Amino acid sequence: KDACRELMSSKLFMKLLEAVLKTGNRMNVGTARGGAMAFKLDTLLKLADVKGADGKTTLLHFVVQEMTRSQKSPTRAAEGTDIGTGLAAELTNVKKTATVDLDVLTTSVSSLSQGISRIKELVGSGLSGDERNGRFVAFMAPFVSHAEEVIRELEDGERRVLGHVRDITEYYHGDVGKDEASPLRIFVIVRDFLGMLERVCKEVRGVKNFHAWNPVPNNV
Repeated sequence: KDACRELMSSKLFMKLLEAVLKTGNRMNVGTARGGAMAFKLDTLLKLADVKGADGKTTLLHFVVQEMTRSQKSPTRAAEGTDIGTGLAAELTNVKKTATVDLDVLTTSVSSLSQGISRIKELVGSGLSGDERNGRFVAFMAPFVSHAEEVIRELEDGERRVLGHVRDITEYYHGDVGKDEASPLRIFVIVRDFLGMLERVCKEVRGVKNFHAWNPVPNNV
């Protein structure tokens, strides 16, 4: 839930997406791809594959440079090359969520629900009225009642969280169909991109003057 909130509220992430969209439209002006209004987030992972004429500078380097130049003051311009660090700080829960195995999580909740159902059935049977078993039933009955409530909360929480994930995925990717590989894939994409971005920002900081970026048409 926090990861979804971060993706919706990060102004720096929005600025980066805007810079990528503008750059893509500038590159593709006059073509069928020009004038795009949006793009899917997995496009971010391809930015490092599009290289300039020097064979080293990538489209991602160019985006970072452009965002740096757009800063209004020398101080903020210096901060521009720390876009990767800034985004990593703003999207900490996104990176954590990318490591979650959703199948394991949902299976665990389901197993708990099935387990408490079996215990409830056992306790409800009274265990054949045996005195010793009766004491066990009396002891377990309050636990079963409490556990059922906790598990209902877990299941409700699971549904709410998956609803948030669906909403954020539709916000960035449009209509989400059954072909979506994993509900949490959007967080994996952003995490992997952040790793690329931090490396590129370090390279930009380490080189004072990159050559003017000129995309090779065959790579676009």
